[in-house]
Order: sequence, then structure tokens, then C-alpha cells
Amino acid sequence: MRVEQAMSRATGCRENDSVRDCAELMRDEEIGFVPVCNDAGEPVGAITDRDLAIRVLAEGRTADEQVSSCMTREVVACRLGDDLRDAEQLMRQRQLSRVMVCDDDGRLRGVISLADIAEVESERSIGDTVQAVKSDQASIH
Repeated sequence: MRVEQAMSRATGCRENDSVRDCAELMRDEEIGFVPVCNDAGEPVGAITDRDLAIRVLAEGRTADEQVSSCMTREVVACRLGDDLRDAEQLMRQRQLSRVMVCDDDGRLRGVISLADIAEVESERSIGDTVQAVKSDQASIH
């Protein structure tokens, strides 16, 4: 099965969006992970609900700050046509519970998560990946 057959649609924001707008997007879409894209639609990072709690609220910063001030700049992505097992292996290696999905031009098209994979994969396979991802969760957000 290919990644594009199991992924969730993309819901992203821009680096210059306010933290408030991003938090409202998370609330409205019921998500905790938002890819951050440049004007060409290419991912340049991500922001999570944990980032908002630790890098904004806990540091006494305002919700008017730009997403760029608190996002994670690392992009971990796979391609639409990649095999689902390859995406799962990437999550396992990088200890991530989700990765971005890009088209061949590098534009964001979606997000694939452990939950997405769990819906279509065997319990043993996804269980091994969950164990690998959670083994060092304290250093990952």
C-alpha cells in the first residue's frame, strides 16, 4: 500500500502566521501537529501543541508572536508514492509518531501518522513501531 492511500489531508500554516492563529487551527481541526510551509507550499518545519505549551506559554511569550519563533525547523517527510512500510520504518528510525507527506515537487500534501498506519497494518508491525517511537519520547516533541 502507498502512503497516499493512508495519509490524512494536509492542514498547514505559514512561518509568519501568529501563534494564536495556529492554536485556533489546532483547536478547530482537532489536531496537535501542524506543518509549517513557505510560500511555495514546501514544508520548512512543524509546530505541535507541545511546542505551544513549552515554548510559548511556559516561557511567558505572547500569542501574537510568529510561528517561526517557536516551531521546530526539522522536516521529516516521505513521498506520496512511497510504500507504507517505508514510512513506518522512517518513523521508527527517527522516533516520530508522524511524518509529513510531499509530492514530487516537494510540496506538502498530507501527514501520515502511526494511527493512520494502524488502520491498515497488522498489530504486530505497528506495535513494534510504537515501541521504537516511544522508547525515547522524552527527547522528542
